[in-house]
Amino acid sequence: MKNKLIKIANDTNFFLKKFIKKQKRTELISAIEYGLFPGGKKIRSKILLDIGGIFKIKYKTLIIIGAAVECIHAYSLIHDDLPCMDNDKLRRGKPSTHIKFGESTAVLAGNSLLTMAFEILTSSNLKINEKTKVDLVQKLSETSGHLGIAGGQYLDLSFEKKKISKSKIIDMEIKKTGKLFSFCCVVPAIIKRKNNKDVKIFENIGSNIGLLFQIADDLIDFKGSSKIAGKITGKDKKKGKATLISLLGYKNAIKYSDKIKFRIINELNEYGLNSNNLKETLDYILTRNK
Repeated sequence: MKNKLIKIANDTNFFLKKFIKKQKRTELISAIEYGLFPGGKKIRSKILLDIGGIFKIKYKTLIIIGAAVECIHAYSLIHDDLPCMDNDKLRRGKPSTHIKFGESTAVLAGNSLLTMAFEILTSSNLKINEKTKVDLVQKLSETSGHLGIAGGQYLDLSFEKKKISKSKIIDMEIKKTGKLFSFCCVVPAIIKRKNNKDVKIFENIGSNIGLLFQIADDLIDFKGSSKIAGKITGKDKKKGKATLISLLGYKNAIKYSDKIKFRIINELNEYGLNSNNLKETLDYILTRNK
């Protein structure tokens, strides 16, 4: 699994570096590259490749789309770390972008990464038809804005130090984290021009994967090492964050994550798909940094 992630990371970063190098070098590029590279474990891209492989989508096509996903992910992390948001000073084992370059530069670098994702999806590098590109841009736009990541971050901040119901916490975590995983899962269905029912199935699978990832991330924050995680842990409790761990407790959150994993695999099996690669990725999500 680790070797697969390393290959995906290398191929994705190679494309991104080449894409950025072709652009005019502005004053913001250093901050953009700092927030984007070396990047995380590329788990979202791995999910994209797992589902894409099932649909026989070309590896290069998926890597390019995965590069756009990584831009969105990096933008969201840069903005999440800002003092007006989660105020995190450490990210991926190094100072957060706003600590290194200042708050205003970090905001602008994040904004630039958001728009770069759409530049990638509409570029000539991506060898798919124009109608499909438009559909992907529309879906990624919904994922990134108030219906997805931005809306989820708003709820996350507004829920702090409040008693929040399980359904509202799940809705928040699906928006904040699940929507980008949902995009990764639905991309192959969009490329293959599947019907709305199929698209909905894979959107739902992606939302559940995102929820699983968020629970695993919260478990790391609850008990994990800051050195291993690459960010300060134990902050959710200090800030009074509304998480499934704070609501259900540590052990029950683990049990709930196992139920979600079973639900994901069951949905794929019912669809008649071989989900061995995805199972491997889900196991990795649940056991990473342990």
